[in-house]
Amino acid sequence: MTGQERSEEKSECVSLSPMMEADPALPESERVCVFGTGDLGHSLGLRLLQAGYGVVFGSRRPHSSSRLPHGAQVLGHAAAAQSAHLIFIAVQREHYDFLVPLANQLKGKVLVDLSNNLRKNQYPEANAEYLQSLVPGAEVVKGFNTLSAWSLQNGPSDANRQVYICGESAEAKEAVIAVATKLGLSALDRGSISVARELEDFPLQLFPQWRLPLRIAIGLSAAFFFYLLIRYVIYAYVTQGKDISFRIMVSLANQVCPIVSLIMLSLCYLPGVLASFLQLYRGTKYRRFPNWLDRWMLCRKQLGLLSLGFAFLHVLYTLIIPIRYFVRFKATERTVSVIRENRTTEFDTTTAWRSDSYLSLGILGFGLYVLLGITSLPSVSNALSWREFSFVQSKLGHLTLLLCTAHTYLYGWNRFLSSSTYKWYTPPGYMLCLVLPSVVLLLKLLLITPCVDRTITRIRQGWERGADQRNPKDSQPLIP
Repeated sequence: MTGQERSEEKSECVSLSPMMEADPALPESERVCVFGTGDLGHSLGLRLLQAGYGVVFGSRRPHSSSRLPHGAQVLGHAAAAQSAHLIFIAVQREHYDFLVPLANQLKGKVLVDLSNNLRKNQYPEANAEYLQSLVPGAEVVKGFNTLSAWSLQNGPSDANRQVYICGESAEAKEAVIAVATKLGLSALDRGSISVARELEDFPLQLFPQWRLPLRIAIGLSAAFFFYLLIRYVIYAYVTQGKDISFRIMVSLANQVCPIVSLIMLSLCYLPGVLASFLQLYRGTKYRRFPNWLDRWMLCRKQLGLLSLGFAFLHVLYTLIIPIRYFVRFKATERTVSVIRENRTTEFDTTTAWRSDSYLSLGILGFGLYVLLGITSLPSVSNALSWREFSFVQSKLGHLTLLLCTAHTYLYGWNRFLSSSTYKWYTPPGYMLCLVLPSVVLLLKLLLITPCVDRTITRIRQGWERGADQRNPKDSQPLIP
């Protein structure tokens, strides 16, 4: 071992000594204590050090705590508790017993409970409430439990920056909020300690905002898959005796994906249209929307991202069409047949226009689709003003819906006039998927007419229909 290594080892042993006192150069307000030297405690301590705080770790075995960030001090629990006013409890509930003998040292301190449970209702009371009962003289605040060790190490650039806190003492919560703000986090006060159970359930939820959109996507996919399976595969087998079941893997999937994508894109913009008509009917913006409409509007982002995912699948399936065995076989067979029969086919300008327009609208629609998806990312949307974000998500969003709907109309062209299109008297899938986007676009067209748009603008600026009757001087004609 070199002299430099021995010197570093000696200095490390000194810094980890349980008898060492906290650095008196820092005021108590700039010094925090962390009970727990696991991954979460390590990451939290590192983040606090980077923010300029003096960090003192409390550990059962200070001598063996060698994995802690450079610059932190390690003391026994009793000495560490006396070194700071704000203490983070980064240990599981099963190990809270060591705090009971420290009741005198923790009196008047602010204890931040970071613990979570393995399942809901695991204990009769919330962990924070249990901690408060063990140390009644301390001020317990529940917080930081929605952050993982990885997100703490990732720094303020991470999109997951919101933390929730609750507690009985307003001063204690203000102290915790001040630390969170200095760490680059956004703290939201949820109220008293009775809300702690709700906060502890947050990390146990699996994609809570995605459940309804995923159910809709799965339901639509299954419904249209079986519908198209009956119309194409089963119909061909029953009426013609042909086995075309191989089309399930690509052809059928390439019909289901664009159908579901267009319907879900329509579902993104339908609640906004319904909300506008509801405000027109009520003549005010100060009445709450129905709960089902509120819930629908809150999951529009997830509906849009799932819609974009189905659009991506449609593009990928379309790109592999030329390399499919079935397509290459049919093309070769058609070419050989034309040569044998010495036939020629005239160029159809109408078909060429329709084909190029169909492809062009699809490309433009998909390009705007991707733009909508990119601007929904927190890192991008945070860099946009509200007007810019609204322009992209609303104006360009409706333009995307218009282009994709026109793309589908050109795909169908005049097939609706042919009786062979309606197998077993059922309409093709693309006809069914055009109903909802067409309705949304027609309703939106009504809303942007000058007289209706002016009324909606006044309502959203605070005008109420009943207010004009109470104060005629303030009323203005809707149509000049």
